[in-house]
Amino acid sequence: MVGLSLFFWLLLLSWFLAVIDTRTNGVFIHERIGQFGKRFKIYKLRTIQISSSSETFQISKIGRFLRNYKLDELPQLINVLKGDMSVVGPRPDISGYYDLLEGENRKILELKPGLTSLASLKYFNEDDLLAAQEDPLYYNDHVLFPDKVQLNLDYYYHHSLLGDLKIIFSTCRFILGKKSEL
Repeated sequence: MVGLSLFFWLLLLSWFLAVIDTRTNGVFIHERIGQFGKRFKIYKLRTIQISSSSETFQISKIGRFLRNYKLDELPQLINVLKGDMSVVGPRPDISGYYDLLEGENRKILELKPGLTSLASLKYFNEDDLLAAQEDPLYYNDHVLFPDKVQLNLDYYYHHSLLGDLKIIFSTCRFILGKKSEL
C-alpha cells in the first residue's frame, strides 16, 4: 500500500505516456506462474507499438524509456496489493519455465514472485543481452534461466528482512543509474 501511495503519481504519468504512445489502453495483462505454480494475471504498461500498415511490432521510444527505468513494471504494485506478488522474490515467468522445474529447484515455487530479485539485478539489461545473441532462445534456456534458478534457489535458502532491504536498495540504485554490488 505504501509503495502504491508513493509511486501513484509516477504510475499515472507513465500510464498516460503509454496510452498516447501505443494508442491503446496502455496496459498489458499477461499470465504468469506464481507461488505454488498457480497462474495469475500480471499487469505491465504497454511499450510496444503495432504498425497498422505492416503488422510489425516494435518497442517505441517512450516504451524503451519506460523499460529502461522499469516504469513499465509499476502496475505490478497492484499485484502486490492483491497478494499475487511480493516486493522481493523470483520474478514471475511465463508458462514453460518455473512450472516445469523438478526436484530441489521446485522450492522456488514456494516463494511469492517479486518485483525485484538478485536475478533481476544481475540481468537488469536482459533484453540487450539476449538481442546480442545469435540464438536468443537457446541462450535464455541454457545459460540465463539455469543461472536465475540457482540465484533464486540461493535466495530461497538465505532470504531475510535485511537481505530483502539490500535488494530493494540495490534495485533503486540500478534504476537511478548507479549500479551497485551486493
